Amino acid sequence: MLKKLPKKVLILGSGALKIGQAGEFDYSGSQAIKALKEEGIKTILVNPNIATVQTSLGFADNIYFLPITPPFVEKIIAKEKPQGILLGFGGQTALNCGLALEKAGVFKKYKVKVLGTPISAINQTESRKLFAQHILKISLKIPKSAAAKNPQKCLKIAKEIGFPVICRGGYSLGGQGSSVAFNENQLKKIATRLFSLTSEVLVEEYLDGWKEIEYEVVRDLADNCITVCNMENIDPMGIHTGESIVVAPSQTLNNEEYYRLREFALKVIRHFKIVGECNIQFALHPQNGDYRIIEVNARLSRSSALASKVTGYPLAFVAAKLALGYRLDELKNNITQKTSAFFEPALDYLAIKIPRWDFEKFGLPVQKIGSEMQSVGEVMALGRNFPETLQKACRMLNQGYEGVISPKFEKYSLKEIKKYLKTPNSKRIFYLAAALLKGISVKEISQLTKIDSWFIYEIKKITDFYLNLKGKSLSPTLLRQAKILGFSDKQIAEVLKISPEKITALRKKEKIFPVVKQIDTLAAEYPAKTNYLYTTYQGKTDDLSFREKQQILVLASGPYCIGSSVEFDWCAVNTVLTLRKEGWPTILLNCNPETVSTDYDITDKLYFEELSLERILDLYQKESISGVIVSVGGQIPNNLALPLARAGIKILGTTPENIDQAEDRQKFSNLLGKLKINQPAWKELRSL
Repeated sequence: MLKKLPKKVLILGSGALKIGQAGEFDYSGSQAIKALKEEGIKTILVNPNIATVQTSLGFADNIYFLPITPPFVEKIIAKEKPQGILLGFGGQTALNCGLALEKAGVFKKYKVKVLGTPISAINQTESRKLFAQHILKISLKIPKSAAAKNPQKCLKIAKEIGFPVICRGGYSLGGQGSSVAFNENQLKKIATRLFSLTSEVLVEEYLDGWKEIEYEVVRDLADNCITVCNMENIDPMGIHTGESIVVAPSQTLNNEEYYRLREFALKVIRHFKIVGECNIQFALHPQNGDYRIIEVNARLSRSSALASKVTGYPLAFVAAKLALGYRLDELKNNITQKTSAFFEPALDYLAIKIPRWDFEKFGLPVQKIGSEMQSVGEVMALGRNFPETLQKACRMLNQGYEGVISPKFEKYSLKEIKKYLKTPNSKRIFYLAAALLKGISVKEISQLTKIDSWFIYEIKKITDFYLNLKGKSLSPTLLRQAKILGFSDKQIAEVLKISPEKITALRKKEKIFPVVKQIDTLAAEYPAKTNYLYTTYQGKTDDLSFREKQQILVLASGPYCIGSSVEFDWCAVNTVLTLRKEGWPTILLNCNPETVSTDYDITDKLYFEELSLERILDLYQKESISGVIVSVGGQIPNNLALPLARAGIKILGTTPENIDQAEDRQKFSNLLGKLKINQPAWKELRSL
């Protein structure tokens, strides 16, 4: 560690939630506060977002609900006189503020040390021009590119590189303003828009159809490095990683490709002398293995939060400790309590992340996606095979999908489906399944989408089984196969045109239940000390024994969407913490990787699972649960109150009947009438 630890450290939060910068920074900031407090360091937090967990009483020692801008932060520094500052836990907002303070000489003036990654490295990775120069200096490949200071220069560079090109702004968030230009007219419009946001634009070759691969890498002051997680974007280059379906670990890389990119990732983090965690994005040619380094994020990011939840490795916590000068081998792996943090996690399961878009709320049922983020949230599913995990993730979105096959897409003609396959859009994965059902070949789909055929063949396992199941009577063997492929009871019932209750009854009769598996970071090599759990039908035994003591199940929020955000994570976390203080063992159910509630040590047991009636009933087969709290996770848990009560499950707090009376507009209106309370005139319409 550092020769002398600072007594007081300032942490810059991320401020208001926005597209590209959401609850993942509440998670990373909360972890940083926890790491510093463990060392007896006084923490000062700047974050005006009142809905976050990190601004709760009992986390930071002092909290300033002020804008994260240089003038305000300088005043806080002058008043609090911290010895150190952390810039990497509040996203682009915190990073840009820190760079401005350094440039203005504020840190030097008040003798504040930037902990972790040095400012020089942040500058070199954020400036597109400096980044390109440094990557070339260590003999690694980047896309052909050049930085421009005006639209005219952009045009000149594009002509030299050749169209199409992708234009990106420096120091930007979520690919803000970036876009692909296929001709001069498009480039002029894109460049004009980008220069209204930034002073520097990078024009680079467009790597159409290349795979996008990410590595999460950690380094300490002694130059020890590890890769914590590698992830593969199912969508090809040209789609922002926040807009893409992502699988971890990568599925289509061969051994040589995996280790070559890993070697390059370690070379990059060492060159920039990053201390803590960084995200490195690669483009990989699908045929010849050629590569390009696309981007380095020298801070915690959305991908970092995802990697933490995928592996169980607490990246933000470790990064904060490394910023204090600890070596990786000095830090304990909190999940096993036996190994150090100087290890690369091993996964004996699969994770899939799907973004959540809310275009329908703006009257846009299908919307193009690209290099600029538009998604408002995401879900993460865990399983033992690709079809199972993908189907779970589709349900987790809470947008009416029972899996990757949806009746909504049966109405489209072959011509329409091919059009939607060719153009990246928010529903392409469902069009892909519809295409397979209509007999379009894997090869043609791969050519239209530029998605690796391995993923399409995996989805074909689902569609082939679906077609085979139609018109058949359901045997126990077929039911087991369906569950291994991720089909829900409701989905199977829809295919067979019977009630879901009949499917559930058959499962109970044949004792077809999922098993509970543990995330232990080391593929069961060492016993885990924490209960970070998921369910799967591809297995025979549970990884843990279940306690007889009664527990309380808390249903969290699921994916962020418009109208439901980090405020419900605050509610869920504070509910669990209060229950634990009162001596109640807790189980928390959630599927959102951006949240503090899905941190492995917030609750006694964390199930990273779908918020559905079927899954909760499955948990009741395993766990001793005295009641369920549905009122702290927003609309998704609230909607489950009545179905759960009908299934004989006790709902704690407001009764399901009263919840229904408040939610159902007709019942609520009748209640107001009985109480003689005035209400606006209204009518319920069922058609235009």
